[in-house]
Amino acid sequence: MKYVVVLGDGMADYPVPQLGGKTPLELAKKPNIDFLARYGQAGMVKTVPDGITPGSDVANLSVMGYDPAKYYTGRSPLEAVSMGVDLAPDDVAFRCNLVTLSEQDDYSEKIMIDYSSDEIPSDQAAEIIEYINKKLGSHDIAFYPGISYRHCMVWNRGPVGLDLTPPHDILEKKIADYLPKGHDSHVLLKLMEESSRILKDHPVNKKRISMGLKPANSIWLWGEGKKPAIPKFYDKYQLKGSVVSAVNLLKGIGLCAGMKSVDVEGATGNIHTNFRGKARAAIRELESGQDFVYVHIEAPDECGHRFEIENKVKSIELIDEKVVGPILEGLEQFEDYCIMVLPDHPTPLSLRTHTSDPVPFVIYRKSQPIESGLSGYDENQSKSTGLYISQGYKLMDYFLGKDIGSRKLCEPIMI
Repeated sequence: MKYVVVLGDGMADYPVPQLGGKTPLELAKKPNIDFLARYGQAGMVKTVPDGITPGSDVANLSVMGYDPAKYYTGRSPLEAVSMGVDLAPDDVAFRCNLVTLSEQDDYSEKIMIDYSSDEIPSDQAAEIIEYINKKLGSHDIAFYPGISYRHCMVWNRGPVGLDLTPPHDILEKKIADYLPKGHDSHVLLKLMEESSRILKDHPVNKKRISMGLKPANSIWLWGEGKKPAIPKFYDKYQLKGSVVSAVNLLKGIGLCAGMKSVDVEGATGNIHTNFRGKARAAIRELESGQDFVYVHIEAPDECGHRFEIENKVKSIELIDEKVVGPILEGLEQFEDYCIMVLPDHPTPLSLRTHTSDPVPFVIYRKSQPIESGLSGYDENQSKSTGLYISQGYKLMDYFLGKDIGSRKLCEPIMI
């Protein structure tokens, strides 16, 4: 048996007036995923527990079968692991975004223009982060380059439990009310302010401005935490697993769980990613002896944050055409397989940030097709089945056919 999860980050949404009151999932042309819904089991799952901030870290931990209330220690340490940063027990990792702020002299008066600096390329970003580390790093604080705008800062014996805000939550807002708060937060604020001063005239930014692109004119620190102790996926499920993602966060979760992280050339984390390359990589992993592959696509989430309505619909269609379709074709060589498609959390276009609402999932097994009565896959049709998994980390057991209180796959129940 081979198992594949295709996760479209942030695919779920609310009805969008500009789409005739439909959600992007309802409007998107996705014949492959709709086929899975017609002959599989659809339902809803709550991936983000109450009281925890909705994010891809928490939600993907849930989908992979790990209870966030037990194992979540922060976003950045997961990303740090994927970047090869060896975190000591006393190290605290922080996500370090390269952002574009407005040009007011007073830092607190600036406005968050872009949390991604126009999705700055990784080579330009690395040059800036290396410069930041040279100028602002110290014996206890170091900066590490990642992918595009997503980077890492590690503070030895740093604080945890701070009040830090993700930059994608405050687009077009004045940053004054969202600056770091809590024990030793003044250190973070000083680093952010200093970065704004020294990046103003950096050659990379001058070149970007001359090309009509937004400059990476400040760092933004958030998502702190210490290295988590996650049980190995193989020990938990007796399956050899791989993760295919362009995002350090997902790679980090996989590595912490003892899974193989697969890099795909041209995988960017946005709508211009190498969709087909991810599908090919997934099938290659299964052909090489892996039992389970987790394919993560970031594009719908990025479109939701950026209020790109048409692109969010397009990203779902591309996932269907270039990821799900080729994976289904590649899976036919195996005697049996089970595939699940879902988002990790909603990223509603109207809010431009994550929410904790339950998300739709669909599970299809080659040897057990069923007539579901659904015409396709979306939020409303999945909700109509009556299957609701209230604790997201139990979804993986359900998907893998494990017994959950005597409940079996394809029963319309509440778990």
